Amino acid sequence: MKIGLLIAVEQELEAFLKSGESRTEETAANRTVYKTRMEGHEIFAVCSGCGEIDAAAATMLLIVRYGCDMIVNFGVTGALEEDLKVEDLFVVEKVCHYDFDISPFIPLKKGQYLEYPDEFIPLDRDLVQMVTEQIPGIRKVAAASADKFVENRAEKLRLREMGCSICDMEIAAIARVCERSGVRCLSVKCISDTFDGNGEDFSANVRKSAEKAFGAIRRILEALA
Repeated sequence: MKIGLLIAVEQELEAFLKSGESRTEETAANRTVYKTRMEGHEIFAVCSGCGEIDAAAATMLLIVRYGCDMIVNFGVTGALEEDLKVEDLFVVEKVCHYDFDISPFIPLKKGQYLEYPDEFIPLDRDLVQMVTEQIPGIRKVAAASADKFVENRAEKLRLREMGCSICDMEIAAIARVCERSGVRCLSVKCISDTFDGNGEDFSANVRKSAEKAFGAIRRILEALA
């Protein structure tokens, strides 16, 4: 299977680069694409950069240029619930692009696209179920995703009231592009900053949390072989 591995930032990419497989590199659309084999799959890995626009562009690159059958995202995330701890592990079953809003001219909820019955973009249900069976203790969650790092407590509470447990800056774009392109999508996230955390906590924990998320990805790729 051809699998695109999409990683947001360099600190998360390090977990993949330290994995030990031989790999080649090439430049496509001004991005470095790493090509290797893992657990019997062709892997095309790219570091997209922060935010929905860069994530969408990198996802399309992996699908159109490299013909990936599946996009797998791993990385760190912020907590929207007080009891979530650094290095807690999650699989995203749906995501709300919460700053998307066409409600002033179409009677939809904030965050809702025309194609979906509510404000959540679904990820591949079968993959999510498989992950819960393969990774003991991993939790299925809804994610909130938009182009901002969330530190404000009131904003975290608002996102939690929408039904979201974690937040990030890329998975809405990844899931949306995959769903529109007919490509399966999977996202595994690990807490770097807790409910009371901030950007400093992200910086302190991003590498170890990314390594834990990548370890789960290795097990998932083996199960998919």
